[in-house]
Amino acid sequence: MLGAGMVATLHRRAALLAGAEVTGVLASTPQRSREVADQWQVPTGYRDLDEVLGDDRVDVVHVCTPNATHAEYAEAALRAGKHVICEKPLGVSVEQAERMADLAARSDLVATVPFVYRYHPIVRELRARLRAGEFGDRLLLVHGSYLQDWMLSPDVSGWRVFPDSGGPSRAFADIGSHWCDLVEWVTGDPFVELTAATSIAVRDRPDVGGASFTGPGSGARVPVRTEDSAALLLRTESGVLASTTISQVSAGRKNRLWFELDGARGSAVFDQEAPESIWLGGADESRIVVRDNGTGASEQRRLSQLPAGHAQGYAQCFEAFVADTYAAIDGAAPEGLPSFADGLRSARLVDALLRSARDGSWTKVQR
Repeated sequence: MLGAGMVATLHRRAALLAGAEVTGVLASTPQRSREVADQWQVPTGYRDLDEVLGDDRVDVVHVCTPNATHAEYAEAALRAGKHVICEKPLGVSVEQAERMADLAARSDLVATVPFVYRYHPIVRELRARLRAGEFGDRLLLVHGSYLQDWMLSPDVSGWRVFPDSGGPSRAFADIGSHWCDLVEWVTGDPFVELTAATSIAVRDRPDVGGASFTGPGSGARVPVRTEDSAALLLRTESGVLASTTISQVSAGRKNRLWFELDGARGSAVFDQEAPESIWLGGADESRIVVRDNGTGASEQRRLSQLPAGHAQGYAQCFEAFVADTYAAIDGAAPEGLPSFADGLRSARLVDALLRSARDGSWTKVQR
């Protein structure tokens, strides 16, 4: 595990549940690595990346570090012959992401990105119903949002705020990327152009961040240059109009990824804060379909680890994603496993957003 924060903890748990042996952790300093290794009860607190990559026990490297380090660490791991799970964004520029995706494609290694909302069983059910034509022969409209409130306080800060560590986009690269990936994957209809505006609600924040989602930062206040929110109009390859609002300053919204697909014969809604059901709308009636490991699409049943009525959520999505990555390493081809190619796709959407917000115009998304 490269990194020792909240996300690395999720990776470690998922790896253990998938049957892996965690050989060790590389944190911000050798001392911190040793401390976390003791806390996690893993053998090694690595001194540096070279020690990780020189360890013959290591088959897979999980990159869970600040965004600006992703390219360096993931590329080094691939060149050392290690499979890689790299947190998004894949790189802090399109050029980095292109290089990483190309390196992964030219190797015989598995390289994946945790777009884990694909792994909600009920999302698989919605996708199967869409492909079976339940909502009609075409989509008429796509809309939604991804809202959080953890950056609402002017005193909250963190490495994601600063372009040199988090990259030029914050809210959209961090969570808008998930919304776009999920909607594109469910519909199979990629976004080809967009127009966007961004907003910085809090103009200055502490220059030393606290732990993500937990509390205030410290130190001198410095100007903020990454967006707190974004609003987008998008158009898909088939010509469907879409819209989404992305925010990290929406009070009371903890992690609300929500989208609606409006088809010629019916509509469907998924809400990540209520992940056990989908709303299905018709001209004459609407209904709620709940996750059920005994009925529905095969992928819903495969990913349903618990009986109906026993809630699954984000943690189970993460665990299923890591298990599918390991299965791919063993030669399987799991459906919907997000790869470095998907990470590159996301980087191109981030780039289009930034160009559109700067120029105030409809902007093509690079293919």
